[in-house]
Amino acid sequence: MAPDAAGRQPLAPETPDALADIVRAAAADGTPLDLMGSGTRRGLGRPVAGNARTVSLRGLMGVRQYSPTELYITVGAGTPLAEVAATLAEKGQGLLFEPPDLRTLLGSAGEPTIGGAVATGFAGPARIAGGGIRDSLIGVEMVTGRAEAIRSGGRVMKNVTGYDLTKLTVGSFGTLGALTEVTFKVLPTPRRMATLAVRGLGDGDARALMSLALASPYEVTGAAHLPAAIAARSEVAALTDGAATLLRLGGFAESIDYRVGELTDHLETAAQIDVLDDDASAAAWAEVRDVRALAGPPDRAVWRISVKPTAGPEVVARLADLLPDVLYDWGGGLVWLSLEAGEDAAASVVRGAAEAAGGTAMLVRAPDGVRAAIPFQAPPTGALATVIARLKSAFDPAGVLNPGRLYPET
Repeated sequence: MAPDAAGRQPLAPETPDALADIVRAAAADGTPLDLMGSGTRRGLGRPVAGNARTVSLRGLMGVRQYSPTELYITVGAGTPLAEVAATLAEKGQGLLFEPPDLRTLLGSAGEPTIGGAVATGFAGPARIAGGGIRDSLIGVEMVTGRAEAIRSGGRVMKNVTGYDLTKLTVGSFGTLGALTEVTFKVLPTPRRMATLAVRGLGDGDARALMSLALASPYEVTGAAHLPAAIAARSEVAALTDGAATLLRLGGFAESIDYRVGELTDHLETAAQIDVLDDDASAAAWAEVRDVRALAGPPDRAVWRISVKPTAGPEVVARLADLLPDVLYDWGGGLVWLSLEAGEDAAASVVRGAAEAAGGTAMLVRAPDGVRAAIPFQAPPTGALATVIARLKSAFDPAGVLNPGRLYPET
């Protein structure tokens, strides 16, 4: 691990007790802590204070318990995602939320960890069918800013009492506690995948088609739209010739053959439809999941907009003057934008367009100066701001855990 700006090696606790000692000392002298796994997602959110001491949670790793029959797995927060996936794959199982690998988009290196996935809260294309991380996460252990090791949830779905602290950790970016262990429910993975690639549709028509497919009885597990400029960058040869609207199906082989035919008829479109099977299908969805098409020049800003699916093309139309590159996921409910960063990544315009459609916009990538000046997410106001401040005070009264990572004062 590389030293920080002051030449100090990251602290690397290997037990929750060692981590608690680090937090206790930091709280006593007011030293901010920059928590990370292997550092692959440090480009997300605002930079932590320059004098912060880096703490790597990578040593808190390993599969603690795995029950294929009870459908859960418990692992150390520093465990690589690849190791978790490989362990589950041996039993034909996987994580429902399809965690993305953002290294290409963020220009980072290392092995993404399961704790980093929870702390940042990103889910892949399967979210529309299997839910997000909050829907799969059933238990956590963490060390709070009070240097207290606490546990929430358990290894069965009904083990929830009082406040559901497990859900609060998702997307908290380590500002409430440093994760040491996480437990997920798991499910069998499809025996086979196939993807219908509908060619040449404009954004509005693609949105309507995805909505039609998702409302059908054919169990679509992914719906994304790649405009022509984005499809042209694909490494999947079958996608490079014009816009592509992708609809994914998974299950047993016989079921896939039947549902591909039925869904094709159900769409009632005159557009060309290509069927991508297994390897090509998996490669296409990995590109969508990891947002590789928007990696582009690192000085461009990347925004992640969440809106109701019917509003996705409307938001993009309002931002046409910015000449963004666009990728639609979650049936149009998740819109990825890449545009010239400038001094503020067009924050007021992008957030204004998202809010006008009832959505939110998150600045996922930008040059460091822009990241430091522009809130990662729109700061909360009113009652929500009060609740967040109280939570932060309760869990981290000294304010030493990733201070400023989400908002300047949080």
